[in-house]
Amino acid sequence: MAKTALEQKWATEQSEKTPLEKVYDEGIGLDSTKVGEDLLESLPEPTGWRVMILPFRGERKTKGGIELTDETLGRQQVSTVLGYVLKVGSLAYTGERFSTGPWCEEGDWVMFGRYAGSRFQIEGGEIKILNDDEIIARVPNPEAILHQF
Repeated sequence: MAKTALEQKWATEQSEKTPLEKVYDEGIGLDSTKVGEDLLESLPEPTGWRVMILPFRGERKTKGGIELTDETLGRQQVSTVLGYVLKVGSLAYTGERFSTGPWCEEGDWVMFGRYAGSRFQIEGGEIKILNDDEIIARVPNPEAILHQF
């Protein structure tokens, strides 16, 4: 069966998205199940004891139905204290300080200090690199944390 014009337009828009834009699902924010090899291969490797984080970005639409602008979503992402661990450096969580094991692993949601780490932009968004000891907590569900911006 042939695709309708709307389906063709949607397919074209999806194919033109960057790997990072595909991770941020419309309506639900960051969808960690969509973090794929294409995104991970395009990112630099964190060196030493560093951890690469994809900052949490909330939903585009509020519970009251208000549609948030890209600028507002960007501010939220910069000021967030939650993120998804993309990569962990080879020396992270080694040595006597971490005798109980790593504080986080790739694929975990974590909490960190608001001004921790270094930010850099890639096509489609922002990535943070933090030192391994800047992770404050593991978070089982980022939606359970109240995000105030």
